[in-house]
Amino acid sequence: MMNLPTSEQAGVLVVSVNGRIDHAVSEEFTRALEPLLARCTQGQPALLLDFSGVVYISSAGLRVLMMASRQAKAQQGSFAIAALTPLVQEVFTISRFNLIVPCYTSVDAACKVLGR
Repeated sequence: MMNLPTSEQAGVLVVSVNGRIDHAVSEEFTRALEPLLARCTQGQPALLLDFSGVVYISSAGLRVLMMASRQAKAQQGSFAIAALTPLVQEVFTISRFNLIVPCYTSVDAACKVLGR
């Protein structure tokens, strides 16, 4: 089971994601996000994925994030990603994924915008 440590910062639920998010772990990643996404609704804390520990993401990983973003939007929750490593940032830019999900340079920067 994928371990996603969470903490709360400035009224934002911060989820630490580490390692490679590829086809091998995409289903596990989906399952680990499910209970967190279930709480990502209007009036609840924003859900922020801290990607500072993510070294690689594949199209399967992007798909998980796209589905998570859609679910959060449908529930009128707030979902974002912060602290992309240079390689992951490049993948997000090339795939134009940064236009689908709000991305912030750091967890602190994201919490200033998303916090309450």
